Amino acid sequence: MEGILPINKPRGMTSHDVVFKLRKILHTKKIGHSGTLDPNVDGVLPICVGPATKVVPYLMASGKVYRGTVTLGFATETEDLDGAEIARKPLTQPFTDAQILHAMMGLIGDIDQIPPMYSAVKVNGRKLYEYARAGETVERPVRHIHVDRFEQTGPTSFDKKNGTQVIPFEIGCGKGTYVRTLSVQLGEALGVPAVMSDLTRLKSGGFDLSQTVTLEQVADAMTTGNINQYLLPIDVALAHYPVTELTLAEWQIVTNGGFLSPSVLVDQKVTALKFQNHIKALYQLSTDGKVAKPLKMFSNHL
Repeated sequence: MEGILPINKPRGMTSHDVVFKLRKILHTKKIGHSGTLDPNVDGVLPICVGPATKVVPYLMASGKVYRGTVTLGFATETEDLDGAEIARKPLTQPFTDAQILHAMMGLIGDIDQIPPMYSAVKVNGRKLYEYARAGETVERPVRHIHVDRFEQTGPTSFDKKNGTQVIPFEIGCGKGTYVRTLSVQLGEALGVPAVMSDLTRLKSGGFDLSQTVTLEQVADAMTTGNINQYLLPIDVALAHYPVTELTLAEWQIVTNGGFLSPSVLVDQKVTALKFQNHIKALYQLSTDGKVAKPLKMFSNHL
């Protein structure tokens, strides 16, 4: 079994839970996901099955889109609603849309983030959440991330009694971005504690919510023998690369990981090589510029 399953992950499950369940449904161990989603976050989770796990890094490198809310006025240890409250500064009046826009604009582009203690980032061989649960602190590495857009998507909601304000947003960002942390950074820009109060991933790995399937649909398809209707070829994960169709002679060289003429590359860029309508490998220009050499092999058989 081979292919990509764009799963609509439900809330209350970890990404590992989804993989564990799919291994039972699909009766195969070789399954991997492309980008962790927290248990309280739902949405697009691309899953790679069998040999398709080779494209996981390429799915993870693609841009992501999220929709959610930030609540101003208090903060938690996990930067979302799952953690204990660690700070509170009730708002006496709501921020204006103009003030929020200005703060959001300052978080667009290349910015730095310090990942939350309750995250799977590893430091000295241990995950940060393991330190956090043990009550230990550790210096966290600064991450350089890119935010394409950060926009308010509707009117805010101000709770005068509790001194909180909820801001609906949508964000387009690159690999490694913690939206929880970005929510906290928005609060810092406005001078108040903040927390991510809701989040759905709308797009990841080139897939959007409309293309996803549920675990129940996958289980039903396995029962009826129609699972292939949901398994997508690895080509969809590599659609952003230019493509060259191989001749039979070139394909025979590629099956052994051999070098080809640079002419197979489109504009000397990394190029997807296709044979019989399927991408078989990514090739790139050698350092000396004399040949095209393998960057990643996906299949050396028909």
